[in-house]
Amino acid sequence: MTEPALSTPTDDRLRSDDQVRPTRGDFELEERTSLRRVAGLSTELTDVTEVEYRQLRLERVVLVGVWTEGSSEQARASLTELARLAETAGSQVLEGLMQRRPRPDPATYIGAGKVEELRTAVLDAGADTVICDGELSPGQLRQLEEKLKVKVIDRTALILDIFAQHARSKDGKAQVELAQLSYLLPRLRGWGEALSRQVGGRAAGGVGIGGRGPGETKIELDRRRIRNRMSKLRREISGMKQVRETQRGSRKRGGVPSVAIVGYTNAGKSSLLNALTGAGVLVEDALFATLDPTTRRTSTNDGRTYTLTDTVGFVRHLPHQLVEAFRSTLEETAGADLLVHVVDASDPLPEDQIKAVRQVLVEIGEEHGSMPRELLVVNKTDAAGDLQLARLRHLLPEAVFVSAHTGDGVAKLRERLAELLPRPEVDVELLLPYTQGSLVARVHSEGDVLAEEHTPHGTRLHARVGAELATAVLPYTHAGAAVEDGVTH
Repeated sequence: MTEPALSTPTDDRLRSDDQVRPTRGDFELEERTSLRRVAGLSTELTDVTEVEYRQLRLERVVLVGVWTEGSSEQARASLTELARLAETAGSQVLEGLMQRRPRPDPATYIGAGKVEELRTAVLDAGADTVICDGELSPGQLRQLEEKLKVKVIDRTALILDIFAQHARSKDGKAQVELAQLSYLLPRLRGWGEALSRQVGGRAAGGVGIGGRGPGETKIELDRRRIRNRMSKLRREISGMKQVRETQRGSRKRGGVPSVAIVGYTNAGKSSLLNALTGAGVLVEDALFATLDPTTRRTSTNDGRTYTLTDTVGFVRHLPHQLVEAFRSTLEETAGADLLVHVVDASDPLPEDQIKAVRQVLVEIGEEHGSMPRELLVVNKTDAAGDLQLARLRHLLPEAVFVSAHTGDGVAKLRERLAELLPRPEVDVELLLPYTQGSLVARVHSEGDVLAEEHTPHGTRLHARVGAELATAVLPYTHAGAAVEDGVTH
């Protein structure tokens, strides 16, 4: 398969105006695309004695899936998505195979007879890795590797590998490592004799002085080390979570509404953030290009300030290890005032994307009692056909249709956001002296100004503001007691 096309919306501006400086996203994109895996590295199974050095090295791969439910179109879409995931991880997809079964085989995932056919296909294609479109049990993984004699990984390990490549912040790296260790722990097993040694007491087998030990096998030692590392990572992530909660609390006290952008991976969330705020974050036509959430301030047409947060994308069968590890990041969605759910109009099955995203949102919402109001935004209208758009308009009548790439519909989206954002709850009438220009600016940025008049004594304002700002302007109100009562209640 060919390399995915890269979306760089700033290229045209850079060619037409040399004075425009590249954004941080441009530099990240250049760095990411300049580092490519070297073709030809073997991933044949060898006697690896240290589990931590057995890295995922994906090169020439064959995909295999089991179609258990749904339509053939859905099964093909799942395998096509797996191919895009493999390409994002740096692999070359040689072939894709699918088997129709009522359920995956508990021993080998695809059945003993099909394993022989798969082995032949791997040899004919010259592949060194097989990727299964599902989560394999430790037993299935072991059986397939023994029979195929090449590296076998599942969908979960592939997604974890992509996350490990794309994580940039300390928070993101810690969450990815925790997810990887959670996945690895039950699958840890002895690769070679080195991991099955055990000494201690008489069991040392005549080794004598210096040969007695704690009685733990090498694999047990590795398990203990992994558990200790996971405990440390959880403590670190918990500390980072408190920092984010403090930042969110500060924005809430300031009366700044928050909007979280959620959606399927590669639906165009980062592009939409750039279109609305000019943030200049990394935009790439690849799955899971964004892992670290980005928050930017912007304002409505009537001057009200709010924040937009770009979150990690979702995918079908998102590994539960990732949901657990990224829970602190995903809590940005639960604490938002509004969710902007971005849908890819050019995808053949956008309904399945919406369903996959909402399943994760429901899981997060169950822990927080409820989720914020959702605004569906159908993106990439420039890449979808008229028939597809007509079908989506009928299916999603409340959605806003935009193209973050061309800017079409973005103005309408701004208007819709202004309508749905919560408005300040305290009504105040103020007379602010001209020496209090900073308070006037705060009322304009954080509140909803209904009327304004400049008088010889100062600026007269009729506005609706948040509770904290209402307290700050209390000395300048005509009816301080009424305002204070509004804040109290």
